[in-house]
Amino acid sequence: MLQLHKAPTFGTSVRDTPMNKTLHFGLIGCGRIAARHADIMQQYGKLVAVCDIDEPKAIALAAAHGAQSFTCHTNMLSAMAGQLDVVVVCSPNGLHPQHSIDSLQSGCHVLCEKPMSFTREEANAMMDAAETAGKQLWVVKQNRYNPPVMAVKQLLEEGKLGKILNVQLNCFWNRPESYYANSWKGTLDLDGGTLYTQFSHFIDLLVWFFGPFHPSYVQLANLQHQGVIEFEDTGIVAGHFDCGAMGSIHYTVNAYRQNMEGSITIFGEKGTIKIGGQYLNELDYQQLEGEPITGLPAGNPPNQYGNYTGSMSNHPLVYEAITGLLLKNGHGQLLNTSAEAAEAVAVIENIYCMAGRSFKPLQPAQVASR
Repeated sequence: MLQLHKAPTFGTSVRDTPMNKTLHFGLIGCGRIAARHADIMQQYGKLVAVCDIDEPKAIALAAAHGAQSFTCHTNMLSAMAGQLDVVVVCSPNGLHPQHSIDSLQSGCHVLCEKPMSFTREEANAMMDAAETAGKQLWVVKQNRYNPPVMAVKQLLEEGKLGKILNVQLNCFWNRPESYYANSWKGTLDLDGGTLYTQFSHFIDLLVWFFGPFHPSYVQLANLQHQGVIEFEDTGIVAGHFDCGAMGSIHYTVNAYRQNMEGSITIFGEKGTIKIGGQYLNELDYQQLEGEPITGLPAGNPPNQYGNYTGSMSNHPLVYEAITGLLLKNGHGQLLNTSAEAAEAVAVIENIYCMAGRSFKPLQPAQVASR
């Protein structure tokens, strides 16, 4: 019987913050996911500043948490110089690189929501800024904390599936027209594409499990969102991993009425296993040469956003890890590095480039709601 043990440390140690200090957080972007971050921050420190170009949103979120509000992120960083330990970037996807770089250069650690960026070049610029500033750059990858995901990662680390032969990733979600209405979502410049906004967590897990994925066939189509979004709502991708395994990705946001499935099926020499549910939160199937996985704890529920749901609500585990890294002599455990996040970005970029898309360089900084 395979018992899930404590996850190994994949993050970096940080020992430049006094252990008795209360962490002060700043927040760029005051949309739905930012509200979730703001609530969690108060359990691990204090939210002292928020920023959004939508001033009423910034004022409301600030008032709810006793923070100062700003409508320009550079003004926030300047006015709060020396008072912020960590800036959390929850602005639209296309603004993540500039907001992260500006925050790092101002002397703050950065926790950036997914996706890290649209390109490997931007991701490298972010990591270079962190190294130059002597600060940490973290990227939210909360699905790594799902109990079935951690259990399968352990199986792979211990070689209990043997040689991996092929892998299938299915992402079947629902995003109606109302989801994109009056929003940056659905735009090339700020959203980037379905793989960035809906399914980058899933691509991240492929990289975490099996290493870099190299697409050899890509077919994308916009089947039900014409005039609503500027990119695909459906895609089929085939390729291979460095380990030699074949891989396929089938994704859509056209599942009828609600999210249907988010799953990874792994075929190995010594076993077949499927993590499923809507959010990679259930162990759907296992047939192993050795003992089966048992005794998995229940996972956290998905994030609720009104008329739709998102990935698993494991953000507190991310903050717990960061707090441990900053305040407990580097003893926190963060299950991902910015380099791994950059590799997931590169996979998505390669898929879109193979489909004929090109990416713009870094854009001037703006702030908007996530």
